[in-house]
Amino acid sequence: MPSTSTAPTKDIRRIIIASSVGTLIEWYDFYIFLSLSSVIAGQFFPKSDPTAALLSTLATFAAGFIVRPFGALVFGRLGDLIGRKYTFLLTLVIMGGSTFAIGLVPGYARIGFFAPLLVVLLRLLQGLALGGEYGGAATYVAEHSPSHRRGFFTSWIQATATVGLFVSLGVTVLTRHVLDSDLTRSIEKFNDWGWRIPFLLSILLVAISVYIRLKMEESPLFNRLKTEGKLSKNPLKESFGHKANLKVVLLALFGATMGQGVVFYAGQFYAQSFLENVCKLDFDQSKTTLLFAILLATPFFVIFGSWSDRVGRKWIMMAGMLLAIATYPFLFKQLLTITSTEGKTEIPSQKEIRSSVAFIGNSRDMIRTSSSLLHYEGGMTVTQTQKDTVYASGKTSAKPVLSSSKTLGDSDYFKMVGILFLLVLYVTMVYGPIAAFLVELFPTRIRYTSMSLPYHIGNGIFGGMTPFIATLLTTIYQDNKLVGLWYPIGVSVVCLIIGVIYIPSVKVSNELES
Repeated sequence: MPSTSTAPTKDIRRIIIASSVGTLIEWYDFYIFLSLSSVIAGQFFPKSDPTAALLSTLATFAAGFIVRPFGALVFGRLGDLIGRKYTFLLTLVIMGGSTFAIGLVPGYARIGFFAPLLVVLLRLLQGLALGGEYGGAATYVAEHSPSHRRGFFTSWIQATATVGLFVSLGVTVLTRHVLDSDLTRSIEKFNDWGWRIPFLLSILLVAISVYIRLKMEESPLFNRLKTEGKLSKNPLKESFGHKANLKVVLLALFGATMGQGVVFYAGQFYAQSFLENVCKLDFDQSKTTLLFAILLATPFFVIFGSWSDRVGRKWIMMAGMLLAIATYPFLFKQLLTITSTEGKTEIPSQKEIRSSVAFIGNSRDMIRTSSSLLHYEGGMTVTQTQKDTVYASGKTSAKPVLSSSKTLGDSDYFKMVGILFLLVLYVTMVYGPIAAFLVELFPTRIRYTSMSLPYHIGNGIFGGMTPFIATLLTTIYQDNKLVGLWYPIGVSVVCLIIGVIYIPSVKVSNELES
């Protein structure tokens, strides 16, 4: 039956803007945690073991993903029962409130293990909210779109996840630099309390988005079903209790969203963690290289989404997975090579030694900081910083804290941007068409519930666990710095095989109704 419920182009643009702004803010709220993971590790977990603290932080980040499928079930059911608009309005409020609250939680030094416990609980609330947001926004836009441009219009929703990451990285870098004109003092202030600012800012963004979304109208297809009395009375049962629909749910998970999820999180989030913790790249450069890569690659979400309207969704997504499988080892190896000092010549005449002392409170105890700056041809600088505590009695702490970071010259910096661009480009291939692909699989009466679950299991469980599992593998097999790639590559291989064999090679579903 032809659909007469699509909106005029002008209205669709307004709908996309209203939906995308809210979804972007939700992704910003969710991802700001990972953007600050290296700082948060020292705030909410014991500092005695930095590696364990980082893994604990990544596990806390992953906890938000694990509950996303439950959020998909809860809010998906609400969305199919009471409507799309008010359901993803509710998820926005929950997400914004949780993010704001993380910015208020006292650190481990003040309240001990209650600090990580409160953060985990708030991350769980964030995960539940995000589990209901995406399905609502994608469904809402798709149900206003004509079939021949559905991939194009829904791809704007797809771009919001990466743009949310872009904004979180940008706010993090900007906050760090405005705290103080002196870089050293700025870093200290940021690590002490400035990291809270990006979390607290979210409440203003959420307020703006809530205002915008309150002015939105309900989906026309949902309203039509409601008027005709054809709404589902039990969306969960119809989605997962009927064999035919359950089969489609499983195919969507294991043939599309599972691989799409690991490519998404490996190409952006594990890449960021890899730069900071394996390559030891300077904090600012690890953020700004990814910022440039995202800025260059983001238009391709819309390009591939639009292209999928003409050639179909399947093969674009499968090609993205195949490229990731084939090139990940080489590309991540290049990241290591660029940041390695091996083969680079040190310039001894430019070596710098900097030292400073800071007294602890009103006592005569002090923290002594010594930094060695080693300069290499090509513009690379390696900064080795050692901190130890010198007590009034004359004793010095037995285990001084030693850290190392690298700053790239212009040539290597832009090489890295190019590599990260390719990683994000693969993300746009698998992610750009996925919303249109999923909404076309299921009927309107149970669409919110049916599409949300495979999406959030694929992205939340398989994808969201990527930074944690990959980082954990690198700590177990320390001789192989690329071992973390086994996980995303393995999952992508399985998904690619299932997708190629079992997903039908149709171009586009003409209508959303079944």
